[in-house]
Amino acid sequence: MRIQGITIPDEKRLEIGLTAIYGVGRPLAKKILSDAKVDLGKKAKDLNTEEENSIRKEIEKVTIEGDLRRDVGGHIKRLRDIGSYRGKRHGVALPVRGQRSKTNSRTRRGNVRKTMGTGRRAVEKT
Repeated sequence: MRIQGITIPDEKRLEIGLTAIYGVGRPLAKKILSDAKVDLGKKAKDLNTEEENSIRKEIEKVTIEGDLRRDVGGHIKRLRDIGSYRGKRHGVALPVRGQRSKTNSRTRRGNVRKTMGTGRRAVEKT
């Protein structure tokens, strides 16, 4: 099953499979399936065309994928343009929500393998 260019995994339950779409998490997937009157435990391969179409209609009501990415990017650009603290943090690729950055921000800053040492240098013995 494909929805807006995204393939929903056939072997997973729909509740989990719909989370492959950017912007759809577990709670929204449950809401979509309940509004479409489809069983949560069903798998994508077990759906009939009527159920697929009802799921598509429910998903079209929600902002997902490219539109959502564009909206989020626009919000970040606005923060940068007005010069807010959060915008500056986005600009220099540092944690935005108040986390410490002396340590523990490896994924945001890069340098995943590099760790901080004790400051000592190895002395060559002769």
